[in-house]
Amino acid sequence: MHWSLRTTIAGVAGVAAAGALLFACRATTPNVTTAVTGDAASRVYVAPGQKDEFYAFLSGGFSGQVSVYALPSGRLIKVIPVFSQDPQEGWGYDEETKAMLQTSYGFVPWDDAHHPELSQTDGVPNGKWLFINGNNTPRIARIDLSQFETEEILQIPNSAGNHSSPFTTPDGKYVVAGTRFSVPIPNADQPIASYEQNFKGTLSFVRADVPGRMDVAFQILVPGFDYDLGHAGKGVSDGWFFFTTYNTELAHTKLEVNASQNDKDFIAAVDYKRAEACVAAGKATSMTVAYDHNVLDPHSGIARTEKKTSVTVLDPKHCDGVMYFLPTPKSPHGVNVDPSGEYIVAAGKLSTTVTVHSFTKLKQAIADKAFDRTIDGIPVVKYDAVVAGTVQNAGLGPLHTEFDGKGYAYTSMFISSEIVKWKLGTWQVVDRVPTYYATGHLMIPGGDSRQPWGKYMVALNKITKDRYLPTGPLLFQSAQLYDISGDKMKLLLDFPTIGEAHYAQAIPATLINSVKFNKLADNTNPWAVKSEAEGGISRHGAVVHVKMAAIRSHFAPDNLEGVQVGDTVYFHVTNIEQDWDIVHGFAVLGNTQASELILPPGETRTIMWLPKWAGVYPFYCTDFCSALHQEMQGYVRVSPSGSPVALSATLGDRALGQAARVTAADGAGHDHATGRQH
Repeated sequence: MHWSLRTTIAGVAGVAAAGALLFACRATTPNVTTAVTGDAASRVYVAPGQKDEFYAFLSGGFSGQVSVYALPSGRLIKVIPVFSQDPQEGWGYDEETKAMLQTSYGFVPWDDAHHPELSQTDGVPNGKWLFINGNNTPRIARIDLSQFETEEILQIPNSAGNHSSPFTTPDGKYVVAGTRFSVPIPNADQPIASYEQNFKGTLSFVRADVPGRMDVAFQILVPGFDYDLGHAGKGVSDGWFFFTTYNTELAHTKLEVNASQNDKDFIAAVDYKRAEACVAAGKATSMTVAYDHNVLDPHSGIARTEKKTSVTVLDPKHCDGVMYFLPTPKSPHGVNVDPSGEYIVAAGKLSTTVTVHSFTKLKQAIADKAFDRTIDGIPVVKYDAVVAGTVQNAGLGPLHTEFDGKGYAYTSMFISSEIVKWKLGTWQVVDRVPTYYATGHLMIPGGDSRQPWGKYMVALNKITKDRYLPTGPLLFQSAQLYDISGDKMKLLLDFPTIGEAHYAQAIPATLINSVKFNKLADNTNPWAVKSEAEGGISRHGAVVHVKMAAIRSHFAPDNLEGVQVGDTVYFHVTNIEQDWDIVHGFAVLGNTQASELILPPGETRTIMWLPKWAGVYPFYCTDFCSALHQEMQGYVRVSPSGSPVALSATLGDRALGQAARVTAADGAGHDHATGRQH
């Protein structure tokens, strides 16, 4: 191990041991901001009837979801189900959305969601979509911000650990993903000890500018490092993409030691326009793979799965100039590009400085062939040839940098638990503020784009400890809101977060045009009803379908008979309200296969029910919808198998429509859950 790195690691241990002294000294250190200001409460107070300025989207980490907070109040206003089943909304439980969690591995109802990313136009967030990654089973989801609903999930082939994802290009054409864990490609039975010889990574460019059509445009095959966060170039560096890497030692065991041997790791700089040209010229190959693409139809609300069988892979050895490695301080977590696109920041987590690279210098170094060596056909650029400057004495454990659009950068310090503000071009620290506990990512609305809204900053803290009332041994993480509109950062608010929030994005509320309700007339679900009279019951062999309307304050039908033990029953419930925020729910006693349903106005959802014993089972509305919500209920009678009890569906003294009994053969080739033909 290099002496300089040993010294740094020793310094890390020393700082950790002296943490209390560090915090005590801050109060008297020059240029340290007093953390909490007297007017903080007024700055975050949003009066009744008033609305917040920003939507903030936080990754849910191990919850697999996205949480939406309002800023500056810090109020949680929505949890968007994405990669994990959600009993509150029935996501992944109801028959319409189960397919959204389908993968080549089968039904996978959980994932680890790390990095939200807003769609962009000309490098500026546009409020149309939010992308989020699934880390464990590599996936990227698209969330429709008019509905705040997940509408598309694409599995990423040739990938293991989709942590480095899903970062957008300024034109919105691609979202891009790197692999955290390198594996044999194609994956095969190989000795783990052959890591250096047989393991590779990929950088995936996913076409994402057309809803419902996400797909891997091409992948770049790369050395078997661990690829961490990435960001697209912009302005002068538009057309390039930058990733950080670690484990350039190609270690496969005890990485905390064996992946800390080199003095530096790399930024991977990719000229993706050059990659496009090489693919178009036939320099890539087609590889047989298996991955799933899931799409939720916006009108029927029914998800479908498309099976993919091939992907285009480009080897840099066959495409000169497509990629370069830039040496950077050891173990960088992420790379960030300033609004002009000139400065590329990637700070090593074991460093006390922040290193800034210059895109202009990179282009000159390439022209001069200022290379140290080549790795798998990828030139390694000389360190001194690309460095623009270094922020000295920044703090300990620099992790993530964002920009305010006013010429300043803000870097989180994981170990010394602070945020440091420094000036682009001079590299001088101008302010620092404590975050009290270990901070991970930070976020400025638009802070990774060409147009930051530099009013607020959110720190996402990994270790909360005593910031809130104790809740036993499991404590969740905290976010802290800072005012950055002036020269000094000012702490305004603490608020707890769902799961371990890794990263966040935020946008002015005025840029999001949210739908209030979906028109019932546009509902194309084959089991939808548009009026109470269309409700009814039908049998297809041992499968029973119930078409039901929900309206204040009853179900139509609300009494069902003729169901038998052993039947598979599908309740297709449509909320026929067309008034904003009149949501209904549906749940039935004894349902062990699914959750409840939550039904927004104008939508149809389906729940599967398997009655196991004869009896009478109540069903009811689970969402308080009116003064007579408690009265919104009904019954389903279940008779023994083979019983002569006739199939019937009634509402009051009215019998609602029911189909004639058909045999199982009559229903062959029919998807009983959704009504679609196979």
